[in-house]
Amino acid sequence: MRLSRLGIFVLIAFTILTGANCSYYNRIVARKNLVDGATAYKERKFQVAEQLFRKTVEIDPNADTMEGKTAQLFLARTLHSEYISDRKDIPKAEAAVQSYKKVLAKDINDQGSFKALASLTDTLGRKDESLQMITDRAANAGVKPEYRAEAYTSLAARQYSCANEISDVEPVKKTVKKDGKEVYQYTKPENAEDFTKLKTCADEGLRLVDEALKLEPADVQQMKSLNLKSMTPQDIDAKEEMLKIFSSAWSYKANLLYQKMRIAEMEGNSADKDSFKAKGDEARATFSSLNETEKNMEAEKDARKKAEEDKKDSNKK
Repeated sequence: MRLSRLGIFVLIAFTILTGANCSYYNRIVARKNLVDGATAYKERKFQVAEQLFRKTVEIDPNADTMEGKTAQLFLARTLHSEYISDRKDIPKAEAAVQSYKKVLAKDINDQGSFKALASLTDTLGRKDESLQMITDRAANAGVKPEYRAEAYTSLAARQYSCANEISDVEPVKKTVKKDGKEVYQYTKPENAEDFTKLKTCADEGLRLVDEALKLEPADVQQMKSLNLKSMTPQDIDAKEEMLKIFSSAWSYKANLLYQKMRIAEMEGNSADKDSFKAKGDEARATFSSLNETEKNMEAEKDARKKAEEDKKDSNKK
């Protein structure tokens, strides 16, 4: 039977309206699942939370809506928490890994998910895979500069550990008396390969941390002059996150320079030893300044929290 033009118009309009209502209904259901799932997660009812988040993911499997993206993120965290509760449940951990990867495919700059993924992969014994993920992130121009810097610093930290495991143990490191004071004295490891490894790790660590510091924005060093009382809590949190990233980088810069100082002492090069110590002290001073600003931010947040609690207590009286 042929339809009239009016009939076709009515059919199209009905289809559009039905589709819109279906989409609207699905989003309402998705939001309810998210709220109920979040409540279950908070109460540590992880299996319940997982099922609710899975239902929401099924509504929007491509995470095209905010509800779909949130559900995928919450599902990853829930699966991760379930694995933490039972370390024998490897399939749950693998499911969390895949879920985190889906989150990052939609938002490469979800730093929390990336760090959780790297940590979980490392915990599963896939250290090479975790290392490669961090290396790729450091080089990825699509990632925010501060997150790339954090990745470079993480890589530098591994090199520092490599160097320190060689230079910070006896008989390489000894306590001796000099001018009536106890000081550390550093001598070459007995194994030549260890000495070569020490130098390689220190050099590579410095290279990596310098790459991190190249990404430091100018305002990081200016944060000590911020008027914290005039800033919103969100602005303080954002600044503090940035500050922590580069504060850590400067800390590792100092420690790696001190590794170079130790190496110079082992080689009997007094000039290089003094030079690396001076540079290390300078980097440590920068770290201390940033760390002090970070403490001021925490103090401001604590003061605001206390003021809010005092206000609530006063209103109850």
